Order: sequence, then structure tokens, then C-alpha cells
Amino acid sequence: MRVLLLAHSFNSLTQRLWVELGSRGHDVTLEFDVNDAVTTEAVALARPDLILAPFLKRAIPEPVWKNHLCLVVHPGPPGDRGPSALDWAILEGRETWGVTVLQAEAEMDAGPVWASRTFPMRPATKSSLYRNEVADAAIEAVLEALEKTEGARPAASTWKPAVKQADRAIHWTKDDTATVLRKIRSADGTPGVLDRIQDRPVYLHDAHAATGLTGQPGELVARHGGAVARATTDGAVWIGHLRVQEEHSLKLPAASILTGLEALPEVPGYHDIWYDERHGVGYLHFPFVNGAMSTDQCERLRDAFVAATRRPTKVIALMGGPDFWSNGIHLGTIEAAASPAEESWRNINAMNDLCHAIITCGSHLTVAAMQGNAGAGGVFMALAADLVLAREGVVLNPHYKGMGNLYGSEYWTYLLPRRCGEAKAKEVVEARLPMGTAEAERLGLIDSRFGASVPEFRRLVDEMAEALAADPALEERLIAKRLTRAADEAAKPLEQYRAEELERMKLNFYGFDPSYHVARYNFIHKVPKSRTPLYLARHRRKE
Repeated sequence: MRVLLLAHSFNSLTQRLWVELGSRGHDVTLEFDVNDAVTTEAVALARPDLILAPFLKRAIPEPVWKNHLCLVVHPGPPGDRGPSALDWAILEGRETWGVTVLQAEAEMDAGPVWASRTFPMRPATKSSLYRNEVADAAIEAVLEALEKTEGARPAASTWKPAVKQADRAIHWTKDDTATVLRKIRSADGTPGVLDRIQDRPVYLHDAHAATGLTGQPGELVARHGGAVARATTDGAVWIGHLRVQEEHSLKLPAASILTGLEALPEVPGYHDIWYDERHGVGYLHFPFVNGAMSTDQCERLRDAFVAATRRPTKVIALMGGPDFWSNGIHLGTIEAAASPAEESWRNINAMNDLCHAIITCGSHLTVAAMQGNAGAGGVFMALAADLVLAREGVVLNPHYKGMGNLYGSEYWTYLLPRRCGEAKAKEVVEARLPMGTAEAERLGLIDSRFGASVPEFRRLVDEMAEALAADPALEERLIAKRLTRAADEAAKPLEQYRAEELERMKLNFYGFDPSYHVARYNFIHKVPKSRTPLYLARHRRKE
């Protein structure tokens, strides 16, 4: 089928649908829903068999849904209506939730239901549920809908309004830890829960239970790294990130926004990096918020990796996090820096130091276990490992150019061609498109894909890593690895790859073309797209 994706932005669900539908032979194109005129023009150019709307912030124009089959993906079960479906589900503590594919009609979310799926809710942020359970259920429901030739009857429905800050407001003297977590998770990562700390209005993000901590409800009781702990009626919560209530403000580590935290006790509990060890395997976890890796995080992760190589193990599994493996350098901390160009330079060099440590590790077999999505430098950091594994539903964006024609580093000019060849490597980085694990495996970017869910993937990774650690032939494999690295180094030193990449990135950071800085600003501040790029809007290409 010729499918036109109509979306507010190319978000995680839209990317997943692009990959899944394309892999099944559908002719997929996309248009950003800028205004009625642009949408109407796109439909005329695309001449689609089906218009699919996975993520919209406004109604589809009447002439479009009246004259074309338009299916909307709603993140709620049949009968649920309104723009804040998942927010309400978390706030109300629902045990199960769902996704509905319904036909667009005059009344919002009230058209005939074509397919639906349900899933159990888990205690997680809105964005985590959206990228995992909602996305998985949406794919199944959309594929079912595409197989049908007739729509279903409208379901009995209940309209719920958009969630307001008053609906999420935290009452520190009344709310227990579970209630506070539900409220913050329902707004994470957008828009956050508006609150006051140190008599300053801020949005709260990245909340976790603070085990063993108590205090006067509402008071800050501890700090750890960039996070602060705030007491509830029955305990406390860690708050990792804040955003000041000001125009163009950024979501940043809480400690970088608050003052006078030295008076608080430093209490271990909030971790963005941790290590555990089982049956000869070291597991290094780094579930960074949104997969972004700041200069400090890159440096600490490198230190943790080097420390892991000194342990009496033979396999190190780099686990990333359940939502993201890594998305490379941290555009938020770069945007907030006094000199974004200087911080970009510091960040990419710290990222390169980390990748260098992984590439040159001769003592262990390294495994990149991609539980979640990966993009830009995060993909190439995974390729630095000896073995790259990915969960089935993961989406990869192995390119940089979408961020203002950024050239990229992380030794990609060494890592990518050795896996898929020079010609394919160039195609991959020029394409600017998301990639599913089937395509990534065909190209050689990953070695294996398995596991429908994060728990299943982790279990299978454990089994594989422990089998590798117990393999009598592992020492021979490590010897071969060291010999290959020595031969590669003799042919062209890693330092030369790095120098050549950074020479190009210097132009991105410090040159006359401001494209990278403009693209980064627009991305961080969520500036709506004024047009759809041609690599997505295939219907607008001249050929």
C-alpha cells in the first residue's frame, strides 16, 4: 500500500512505524502536519491508499478525512478519548491500558475502531511506556488494521480533557511516595510537574523512590551526584532533573539549578551508572535520561569501564538502559553552556575517549546489549564492542547529518566500514533514516537480534554472555582480537581516524556555517518544523 504518515514530528512511534511498514513492503512517505494547506497539498501529491496519523496535536482537516481513509493511533483503549490518554492512565494508577487504531471523523477520537491492543502497566515514566508498551501495541494494532477491508463500529466512549498542571500538582504534606511518583511520571519528559523548590518555580523530571530516606514532607533531605531527594509523607523521592519556569529554559540536572546543596548529606541512592557481576560476566548499566551523554557522564562511564576491565572476568556487557542504549553527546548541556561550541568540543572528545577504551580493550570480550533505541554517536559507540546485540523492536539512527549536517566522530570512519564495507557505510550515514534491527543485521551493524520485551532480552543476554565467559575457546578469541587490533593499528592508527573526524567537526562547531547550532537550538527548544525534509517526504521529490 501507499501509506502517508501524517505526524506532528518524527517521534519514536512514527519512526518505528516507518521502519516496520517499510520492511513489509509498503511504500511509506511522511508529512509534518504544519497547517491545513500543507497537509491537503501533501495528500494530493502522495495519492495514498491510506493516511496514518501516529502522533498529531490537532485535528485532521475535514476535506482530508472525508475523502480519504485516515486511521489515527490513539494511546488508549477503545472508548478512551482526549489528548492526555497516557497521562491520565498513570495519574489514576491504571493496571492495564491500551492502544486503539480508529478512523478519523468529525468528532475527535470517536470514529470506528479498526483494531486495538491492551497491555499491563508498569511503574514507569510516560515516555518509557510510550517507547515500549505503547509502541509495541501500536505496531500490532496498525498491522491488523492494514489487513482489514472494512472498518468496525464506533465504541462507546468517554472524553477526557487535556491534563492541566492543577491535575498533577503535588501536595507534599498529603501525598505519599507512590502518588508523587505517579504525578511526575505522568508528565515526564513533557511538560514536567510545576512545583516550587527554594521558592523558585521549577518543573520536576526524572523521579525515583529514595529508599530509606525520610524527613519533613516537602523538604530537601539529601543529594547524590546531580540529584536531590525530597521528603514525602512516607519516605522520599529522588529528583534527577529540573527545568526552570522561564522561556527557553532547559531540562538540566537538579544540582546545576539549585543552590546551597552543600548543607545536605551526600547519600548514595540515585545512580545513572552502576556495575554488577555474575558468573564471570561484568554488566555495566548506564540508563542516561533520553540516552544523552554529557561530558561528565562520558568521563564517569569511561572510568567505570576501565575499572570493569580490571575485574577477574572475561566478558563485559555494556547494557545501556531499557529505553535507550545511547544517543551520543548531550545537546541539552551543550545548549546550556556558556560556550556551546567549547562544550561540544569537550563532549565529543570525552565520548571519543570512552569509545577508544572499548575499542582497545584486549583483556575482555565486550558485548553491546542494546535494550533500547540508539542514535548518532550512540550507535557507533555500540559498534566499538566486539559483539552487538539488539532487542527486536529497537530503532537505530546511525547518522549525524540531521543535526545541522554534523559530521560525527566516535571513530565511525573506522567502525562502520569494517562492519558493512565502505560503500554501504556511506549510504548509511547519508540516508538520515531510522533503521530496524532486521536491516541492521543484514548490513552487519549488529550481530544478532532477539527478545520481544526488555526482560526477555536481558535474560537471553545473560545466558549468552555467561556462555561466552565459560567457553574454553574464549582465550583464543581474545588473542585473535588483540592481533586484529594490532594489524588495524599498523594499517592506520586510531589517532589518525580521530584527528580526521575532529577536523571536520571543528568546522561544525567553530566554522562560519551555523547549521549545527541552529539545529541543536531548534531540537532542544522543540521548535516546530516549518517543512518536511525530502528524505522523509518522498512524495515531494522531483523524480
